Amino acid sequence: MNLPPIHIEDMNIKLRLDELVLNVLYVKFGYFYHSMPKHRHSKGSYELHYIPSGRGHLIADGRHYQLTPGTLFMTGPDIEHEQIPDMNDPMAEYCIFFEIISGQTSSPHAQRSNHTKALLSQWLVEQPFWIGQDTEQMMSLFDMLAREASLQQIGFHAMITNILELIITRTLRYYHTDHFPSCHAPVKTLDDRRLVTIENSFLYEYHSITLNQLAKTIGLSTRQTERTVHKQYGMSFAAKKLHARMEAAAQLLLTTDQTIRDVASAIGFSTAERFSHAFKQYFHMSPSVYRNEHRGKDEEEQEDKKLNEG
Repeated sequence: MNLPPIHIEDMNIKLRLDELVLNVLYVKFGYFYHSMPKHRHSKGSYELHYIPSGRGHLIADGRHYQLTPGTLFMTGPDIEHEQIPDMNDPMAEYCIFFEIISGQTSSPHAQRSNHTKALLSQWLVEQPFWIGQDTEQMMSLFDMLAREASLQQIGFHAMITNILELIITRTLRYYHTDHFPSCHAPVKTLDDRRLVTIENSFLYEYHSITLNQLAKTIGLSTRQTERTVHKQYGMSFAAKKLHARMEAAAQLLLTTDQTIRDVASAIGFSTAERFSHAFKQYFHMSPSVYRNEHRGKDEEEQEDKKLNEG
């Protein structure tokens, strides 16, 4: 399948969803040739994922899901998730990252009293995770989106906005109406670039990022940056960095045969001893014990799934 690339990052795109305003921070396309470490988004932020081809595995809040062509899933605030590709058939993915920047997020009872007026926004706010299969030809919309973003003909900004609204609306139509987890999205005030920078720093630069570096990059003082990180993730900069490093280390231990020393170096520790001490404090077991215990469990789960699918 010849899939059109999309990279939208610097456009000011605001979407209307009932009474909510969604601020699109980026739309990207790519192939997974290595696993995406476990991570979660800041408060009020969401990612819509569409898998047009390839296969892989999603772990979201500890539950395992198969990713196949046509899979759609939404990951919202505080949903820890990681994606593991099948190296024999690497996944392609279109990803839309957006945040709620304004709108009324009243109580579930108040929203249900006006059921037909704001049902889509209610589902988005109250159900931070959803996964299922596309049956509405979503790929045709991404084709249109790629064309508009590439050609940039007159009116392309309005067209891109309309297509993104269609994609998100079609996805939300799939949500189940009989289940409403209690979750409220706050109004966000972070600058677009700052939010993307903070998210990407912990996702891709966890091995080396410092508070001073992040503060300089986003143009805030270290104290303001510390407060911003705590506001978005409910933890300090040091705790969030440690979380990102430990989750990346755990993934390396389970998916590669790298030595403990190599894993320590990959996630930014100067010595294997310091890494092992930090890992044991975090997971309450040594890296080698973690690898032996959890790799065995993962292999057993995969075997059970193969047997059940067969």
